[in-house]
Amino acid sequence: MINVVLKLSARDLVHADLPSCGWSGSDHHLAGVAEQLNRARAGEVDYLAVCPATDIPVAKGGIDYQVKEGVGTLWQLAVHPALQSCGIGTFLVESAELRIRNRGLQQAELAVEEGNPRARALYERLGYAAYDRRPDSWDEQAPDGSLRRYETMCTWMRKELS
Repeated sequence: MINVVLKLSARDLVHADLPSCGWSGSDHHLAGVAEQLNRARAGEVDYLAVCPATDIPVAKGGIDYQVKEGVGTLWQLAVHPALQSCGIGTFLVESAELRIRNRGLQQAELAVEEGNPRARALYERLGYAAYDRRPDSWDEQAPDGSLRRYETMCTWMRKELS
């Protein structure tokens, strides 16, 4: 086994990054991310890119400050599938928490699909605790390009930031 160490940085995701983020979702998903980048300009959200020295995103995720007053709500967190379980998700969440703290907020929340136990285990390891269950849904792009409604059940988790 060979150990590889990557120096990572977190920065704002920008429109020019989207063509290299196809690993994170469909064209429909990336169009939605582009819309969120417009909200970032207004200060309503932060959208982060985690990059190695190549400056090409290997993880991305948003923080919405409009969902609940005084809370940064993490959403659309994704790590390149080939790089999962390498600590990049931890780096992404910790970078998001730093952004939330820098806004003077003391609480982070997120929703995790109940069918994603690996992600939930990560969030629990990082100090998030479940406090609610709610259904969620969104439009997703099918392989044929059509849109369909995806419905799921999510566990909402919260962390007090110090």
